[in-house]
Amino acid sequence: MTMPRSALVSLSDTPWYHVVSRCVRRAFLCGVDAHSGKNFEHRRGWIEARIMELAAIFAIDVAAYAVMSNHYHVVLRIDADRTRTWDADEVLSRWTRLFSGPALVQRFLSAERAAMCQAEVDHVLALAEDYRARLHDLSWFMRVLNESIARLANAEDDVTGRFWEGRFKSQALLDEQALLAAMAYVDLNPIRAGIAETPESSAFTSVRARLEALRAGVDEDTHHAPAGLPSPSLAEGTHGDRAGHALPVASPSAPNGDAPRALAPLMPFDATGQFSPAVPFAFADYLELVDTLGRAVHPRKRGSIPEHTPVILVRLGVDEVTFMREAARLLKGFGSAVGCPARLAEHAAARNVRFLHGMSTARAMFEKKAA
Repeated sequence: MTMPRSALVSLSDTPWYHVVSRCVRRAFLCGVDAHSGKNFEHRRGWIEARIMELAAIFAIDVAAYAVMSNHYHVVLRIDADRTRTWDADEVLSRWTRLFSGPALVQRFLSAERAAMCQAEVDHVLALAEDYRARLHDLSWFMRVLNESIARLANAEDDVTGRFWEGRFKSQALLDEQALLAAMAYVDLNPIRAGIAETPESSAFTSVRARLEALRAGVDEDTHHAPAGLPSPSLAEGTHGDRAGHALPVASPSAPNGDAPRALAPLMPFDATGQFSPAVPFAFADYLELVDTLGRAVHPRKRGSIPEHTPVILVRLGVDEVTFMREAARLLKGFGSAVGCPARLAEHAAARNVRFLHGMSTARAMFEKKAA
């Protein structure tokens, strides 16, 4: 039975989610079509840039992503508290970067505001509250992302119709173990599919973006806050932001030839626990895991066991052998939530259900006692 999105996304349980969206009929609409020979690889760049552009507008931070030929994955964190710090002007400014909005909103944001009556102002302020809720809503984020890409692709193909499957899949990430598994699963998608040999050669992934930034001298273990609206220099195509984060791609021109768009940074790593929001690991430890796991899941090297256990697995008390074996089955091994057995049980109880798919996988992956 299909569950409503409101039952799958609960910020009181977790702000972290893994989402997947697929092209219709799993067709290769974003890569090289084996039947026609057409190359749609540039569309993967559209999706990568659009994800980070929307992250600069919504109160949603991106920890990991991978854009494949017929689907994409994103691991993200929803920050509802951030929207509460925005005044009405900030909310409306962000929303009108997505949609033009009613004429009253346009007047409110212009010099004509002084001529508006109180009833008109009150109506705009009520709209701002609706927009505030949407700016930390996962469904709205995915809707804007998918609809914009579909319009561009259909215009390029001179066709109409659906580009994406009707619903995106989401998994609540209930603890640090789940977050780690999801990020590694996402970053290793190209290697698991056999289209890349190493993380650094995995095009259109967050791990490659972070490695490129590292080579450029940007420290991924930063304690700076994620930028809100990126600085004007970003919109002019620079490769950093005012908080010193790495950008996943250079600020590209829009596919229709418009001016370059501002992109958000990827979430920083912070293992100290002194800063939030951040990915709660050291980047070096995460990279060690991805490198080790990449060799284990590669189609031509599958099953290889590392000589030593990655530090990050030891700290989180994760069984390395089972983690290596089960890491490629995150979507099939778990259902709407990922986490240790205790967190899955709590999640099920909060929803008045007796069972959540993934309990056996969680016991295998996450029940080893912490060191």
